[in-house]
Amino acid sequence: MAKAKRGLGKGLGAFFGEEVVQEVTKDQMGDKKDSSEEEREEGTASEDKENEHSEFFVKLSLIEPNGEQPRKDFREEQLQELADSIKKYGVLQPLLVQKKGDLYEIIAGERRWRAAKLAGIKEVPVVIREYGKQQAIEIALIENVQRENLNPIEEAVAYQRLMHEFHLKQEEIAERVCKNRTTITNSVRLLNLAPEVQKMLVEGLISSGHARALLAVTDPEMQLALAAKIVQEHLSVREVEKAVKALGKEPREKKKEKEDEALELIFKNLEERMKMVVGTKVNINRKDRSKGKIEIEYYSEAELERIVELIETIG
Repeated sequence: MAKAKRGLGKGLGAFFGEEVVQEVTKDQMGDKKDSSEEEREEGTASEDKENEHSEFFVKLSLIEPNGEQPRKDFREEQLQELADSIKKYGVLQPLLVQKKGDLYEIIAGERRWRAAKLAGIKEVPVVIREYGKQQAIEIALIENVQRENLNPIEEAVAYQRLMHEFHLKQEEIAERVCKNRTTITNSVRLLNLAPEVQKMLVEGLISSGHARALLAVTDPEMQLALAAKIVQEHLSVREVEKAVKALGKEPREKKKEKEDEALELIFKNLEERMKMVVGTKVNINRKDRSKGKIEIEYYSEAELERIVELIETIG
C-alpha cells in the first residue's frame, strides 16, 4: 500500500478510538504517567487521528465490496463510461473504506471500484474510517441517494431495512437523507408491487409515477396486466390513473347488479304470494329498499267488491 500523505498508524486508537485506548491504559497502569509518556501518547493519538482522515492509495486486489451495499444494479454501459473517464483522469474521489482483516471493505464508492477494475487501474485512493453496521449502511445509502445512483426498488429496500433492522422512524430516515417523510413513505410503498412489476420499474420500462398509480390495484395479476399495457400502449401516468379508477368501478357495478337481481327475485316472490291471496294480478313498485306501492288489478265491480271485503276481513 503506497501512501498519499503519511504512513498508516498502528495504534489501537485507529481501530477503537483514542479515548477508549487511553481509558483502558489508565485503568491498567493504576498510576500517573510521566510527562514524556503523555507526550508520546498525544503524538500517537494525533497521528492516528490524522491517518483516519488521510488519503492513501490501496491495491484493488486488497479491496472488497460490502455485502450491505444497497445498490445491486450496476449498468455495464454506465460503468464503461466511468472506466473510460478513469483511464483519462484517474479516480478523482477516494473510496471510503474500513479495515476488514487484511483487506479493506468498501463503505462508499463500489461503482468507482468496479470501473477502476474495468479501466485496468491497479491502485485507487481511499480514506479509511471505522463504522458500525448501521452507520455503514446509512453512509452507503446517503451517498447513493445523493448521487441518484439507486433505482427506486433498491432505495425502497434500503429505507425498509433501516426501519425494520435498526428501528428507525421514517422521520429519522428522512432527516438523514435530506428528504421529506412523504418521499420515504411513497418509496417504501413501492415494495407492495408485484415482483414482476418491481422488475419492470428497475428496468425502466415504467416510471415511479406509473408504479405509484398501480399501487391502487391490489390484485397482482391485474396489476401486472395494466403494467404490460403501459409498456405496450405508452400510457401516461394520468391515463394509468384513469384506468385504475375504471377498474375500481367495475367490481362495484357488478356487485350492485347482483344485489339488484337478488332484490328483484324477492319482490317477484312477494307478488306471487299476494296474487294467491287476492286472486288477481299484483304489482309491487318500489322506490328504494324500504319504500314503494302495491297495485292490485280488478276487472269488474263485483271483483272490486270481493277484494275490498277480503281486505276488511284481514283488518
